[in-house]
Amino acid sequence: MGQIKLILLNLKIDFVTEYKFHPVRKWRFDFAIPDSKIAIEYEGVFNPDNEVSRHTHVIGFTNDCEKYNEAALLGWKVLRFTALHLQNGVAFRQIEQIL
Repeated sequence: MGQIKLILLNLKIDFVTEYKFHPVRKWRFDFAIPDSKIAIEYEGVFNPDNEVSRHTHVIGFTNDCEKYNEAALLGWKVLRFTALHLQNGVAFRQIEQIL
């Protein structure tokens, strides 16, 4: 997640970390630009121990779907990135583009 923070700082974007966006649920976005209703999530799907990640386990994935659908219903645009997106430049390009 540190790389996403660096991207946002490099682009001179005001952002909030661990932003609680839902009026009832305790869901949080990794990064949020509340005035624009833009959220950025880091999906840590890879694990050095080759264990199943919360994001790839059926229950975790299902919970994430509910969270992101509720965010969309509240008018949020959610960008989701993995480590590969950070390495290949997709994250930087898409964050820059959505602004």
